[in-house]
Order: sequence, then structure tokens, then C-alpha cells
Amino acid sequence: MASIVLRVRLMTGDFLDVTYEDPDTSDTHGLTEHAFTALAEPSGMIRARHGNRVVVLYGRGVAAIEVEPRGAVL
Repeated sequence: MASIVLRVRLMTGDFLDVTYEDPDTSDTHGLTEHAFTALAEPSGMIRARHGNRVVVLYGRGVAAIEVEPRGAVL
């Protein structure tokens, strides 16, 4: 299972650190590209975790995404 931590800057200027996982893949680079591609679509969204909560990020509310080699601090 591949897992990455994304630091998402929202349109409001706030930052949110989320964990994005896919149990069907072990390639973190492919997982990163999938998240970027999904959020680039006009109606794109991804499901992620913020702490113990499941959140849905919609591309229209995201201003920027950072992927750190070691991940963001949750």
C-alpha cells in the first residue's frame, strides 16, 4: 500500500496536512501523480485522512499542493 503526505494550501490561504493512500499500489510517485491529476480536473476530488478524520478535497478549493520527501507533520 502506498501512502503519501500532502500539504494542501486552500483558496482561503489556510494549510491542511493530509495523508493520501491507495491499497492497490505500492508506487508513491504514481500515487502523487494520481492525486495531482484528479485535483486538476474541473470536478476532481480525492479522499484523504486528516488525523482520524476522512476528508474529501475538491480541486476547486485547492490553491497548491506540496509533497515533502519526509512528509508533513501531522
